Parts: sequence; structure tokens; C-alpha cells
Amino acid sequence: MTRKERYDYALNYFRKHVGHVSTELNFGSAFQLLCATLLSAQCTDKRINAITPELFRHYPDAKTMATATSDEIFDYVKSVSYPNSKAKHLVEMSKMLVEKFGGEVPSDPNALITLPGVGRKTANVIQAVWFGKPTLAVDTHVYRVSHRLGLVPSTANTPRKVEDYLMKNIPTEEVTDAHHWILLHGRYVCKSAKPDCEHCPFDDMCPKLLENSKL
Repeated sequence: MTRKERYDYALNYFRKHVGHVSTELNFGSAFQLLCATLLSAQCTDKRINAITPELFRHYPDAKTMATATSDEIFDYVKSVSYPNSKAKHLVEMSKMLVEKFGGEVPSDPNALITLPGVGRKTANVIQAVWFGKPTLAVDTHVYRVSHRLGLVPSTANTPRKVEDYLMKNIPTEEVTDAHHWILLHGRYVCKSAKPDCEHCPFDDMCPKLLENSKL
């Protein structure tokens, strides 16, 4: 099976059986999506959704969170991964949003990545989910599944290289959906330690015997 055939097979399946899908994070504004996405790094969406309601009840926007201390935010996020650094980033990010962007989340990706704690992956999520732009965030799930299914070559050995390769091969109008299709497949089926190959719709086309296919 050629790589193009792999894309056609996978995308056709997702179109038919999954359809439009978005992030599993809960949020009520661009600011809350930004906070939730920042917190979700190396942490499950389920855990983030468990702690953000109380966090956002006290700090619903950048202006209120900018008045908080890192210790105050820590109390709400202490159960997530790397809570100290994330609490600090949330406060610093909020202050910068207030000081430089009037408390609003910028739509410009170059502006987004200047915010504390916000890298390309987080910026791409905001671009896609909130602003509806065709960007594709490569997290560990997208990176793993893209390699396992042979959607990218082994030379695509960084998140950016995987992103660029996927962007070249996925129709622009489906980029946002495709990001979530691949991500959710990695989260629930093609899991890191114990992939559920028995229930995977791509088991017949999975290049299990290819070198590095099971990253």
C-alpha cells in the first residue's frame, strides 16, 4: 500500500464513521481554552476537565487571573502534571494578555507563541479550535499514530516534521478534523503501551513490521 493509499484509507474511514469532532477539553471562551490547553500538556483531558470548573469560577478571564499569585493558582491545579510551572505560566500569560493584548487572546500565531507557556502545539490548538484555522497540533498521540500507520516516513523525526508532512497530505478543509481523528485514535485505540489492535479499523493496513513503526 502506498502512502497516498494509506491517507485515502484512513481519511475515508474517519469521514464515514467519525465525522466532525473537536477537542474534549471543556471551555467557555478563548482564554479558558488557552488555559485548559496549556494545562493539558502531559496530562489527560479528563483530569483537566475535573479541575478547570473551579479554577474558571474564580478566574474566568485574563484580567482576573492576572491579579492572582502563582501560589493561589497552584491550589487549583496541583493535581495536574508540573503544577508549579503551569501555575506560574498561567499568571504570567494572563498578565501579558492584559498588558499587550487588552485581555484578549490574539489570533496571530506569532503573537500566541510569545505568551509564557505557549508553544507551537498549543498555539495550533487555539488557531484550529477557536479561530477555525487549518492548523494541526502534533502531540504525542498524533506523532505516534502518524508513524505507526505509515502516514509519515521515519525521517519525520520531530513534531514539526510530522506536522509539515501531514499538512501536505490532508485536504485543507479537513485538517482540523484530521487532527482530532488521529489524536483520539491514539488516545483510545492506538495507545502507547498497549495498542488495541484487535479493535483497530486499520489493523490490516498497519505496517507493524516496518522499522520503528511501533514508536
